[in-house]
Amino acid sequence: MDKNDNDKGFFPLYQWAARPFASLGGTAIGITNHLGAAGIFLFYAFLGIFRPKQLFHILNHIYYIGTRSFGIIALVSLFTGMVLGLQSYHALVQFGAEGALGTLVSLTLVRELGPVLTAIMITARAGSAITAEIGIQRISEQIDALYTMRIDPLRYLVSPRIAASIISFPILTAVFDVVGIIGGYVSGVLLMGANSASYLYRIQSNTDIHDVVDGFIKAVVFAVIVSTVSCYQGYFAHMRTDGHGAKAVGLSTTSAVVLSCVLILVADYVVTSLLIGS
Repeated sequence: MDKNDNDKGFFPLYQWAARPFASLGGTAIGITNHLGAAGIFLFYAFLGIFRPKQLFHILNHIYYIGTRSFGIIALVSLFTGMVLGLQSYHALVQFGAEGALGTLVSLTLVRELGPVLTAIMITARAGSAITAEIGIQRISEQIDALYTMRIDPLRYLVSPRIAASIISFPILTAVFDVVGIIGGYVSGVLLMGANSASYLYRIQSNTDIHDVVDGFIKAVVFAVIVSTVSCYQGYFAHMRTDGHGAKAVGLSTTSAVVLSCVLILVADYVVTSLLIGS
């Protein structure tokens, strides 16, 4: 058999065997590239926040991201607290520990459910709209027009949204915590008959300021994640390879929501580990 025939038979087999590893490597390189680009994107956008002219734009986005999300946050937190109070009461009464209902409800909301569910709800309501709005401006060449007018699109479009998110997320998280605790009171005390004084006393005595601060730290981290991912997906919608025009905007909006929710849960674990370790 000729040596060239052996080479011809060997290399296609080698390439076939290496194809999964090449695909995995290509995916890893793509993710790394996007992470680096998103980091640079956030850095330059964050620098654009500290300008006096940004105040009016930041207030407008606080109204859109924060104020207009108040209703849905209050509604979700009320029923989350009610379900948590109901489930917790049935679990605690089996061990004769229904007096700990207030502690369980407050710490669960303040440490975990408050910042996480607030971030997810804002992602669904405001994050998707941010991606779609910036994406439409990109494919309609409005962002290119800003360049021609010597206006930095990052400072004009992205920086105010990031600043507004950092301000709005902790405030809405506090609203979620308070309304959720009220919901737990309604279901646990008014409906199930737990002791009212014990419920309120346990909240006051066992909920430390450090618990509240930890929840706010998570809220700020989630705010940076959601605003960056939403703006990044919309800003680079025209560079997608799986769609163009309106389809690219729709795909970018879907990607922003899904990726934000996944990163919120991943970041929640990481931040919780760091806070517990400290």
